[in-house]
Amino acid sequence: MANFYPPGHNENKKTIALDFDGVIHDAYKGWGDGTCYGEPLPGALEAIKSLSQKYNIVIFTAKAKSDRPLVNGKPGTLLVLEWLKKYEIDEYVSSITSDKPRAELYVDDNGYRFENWNDTVNFIEKL
Repeated sequence: MANFYPPGHNENKKTIALDFDGVIHDAYKGWGDGTCYGEPLPGALEAIKSLSQKYNIVIFTAKAKSDRPLVNGKPGTLLVLEWLKKYEIDEYVSSITSDKPRAELYVDDNGYRFENWNDTVNFIEKL
């Protein structure tokens, strides 16, 4: 039987990809200078702890892009990791990336659920 899992994908523990800004923390100031200033959104910390029992948790964020400016000499991945440590959830997160990770599900506050191109184009035209 063929292997339907991509390289790096664990058959025993699937991956859930979570956006950072607006999904895990409130991001009330917008992107700003790239700092991680926000408070956890209600339920976020508990959800990450719970989901990590069954899934690998990957955080995807533009803050992790290598071409973004450093903040106090620190890259975005380190800033996100420091935020996770502050709220004691770093041990529940498998990785932090700016790339689209291989995942069973993507949770993003700016996402759109694709079903067909006609509805998608109509949605986009109304933006």
